[in-house]
Amino acid sequence: MAEAQKNTLLGKDAVLDGLPEHPALIAILNWNAEALTDAKYDRNELTLTVAPEQISAACATLRSAGYNFFEDMTAVDWFPLSPRYQLSYHLLSHGRKERIRLRVMIDDPDPAIETITGVWPSANYYEREVFDLFGVHFEGHPNLRRIMLPDDWKGHPLRKDYPVEGYR
Repeated sequence: MAEAQKNTLLGKDAVLDGLPEHPALIAILNWNAEALTDAKYDRNELTLTVAPEQISAACATLRSAGYNFFEDMTAVDWFPLSPRYQLSYHLLSHGRKERIRLRVMIDDPDPAIETITGVWPSANYYEREVFDLFGVHFEGHPNLRRIMLPDDWKGHPLRKDYPVEGYR
């Protein structure tokens, strides 16, 4: 990777040291280096962490860079740490035969992030699942409602502070 690209990451040269010349990383750096907050290459898997307000644009950039398939999305509750929620988007390039992970960290008390259904309509059900089980709101989602639990269910059962036996 060119030194000029590394230096655009606002003093985060150490983050990029040792990373391979990866097309996804180059695409994100060329698009908006400041949106990238972390990058990790481990066990032949690239994980790029982007700022929450840039998720939709980052997805569109990676789609243009050849990551043509939205594979999966999931969430992790890191309670009591802050930021509390980690959203992981798994993308696939059929042409390169490789996967990458796009990661976003968001926090309480009202976790919200922009939907990516405008880039990948198939994200619809994954975002609804994360909304249902973790309570993360996806702004601009075309049909954000519960998908697994009844509409009158109280709380979000995959949050770590959810009571083991549910609310009574």
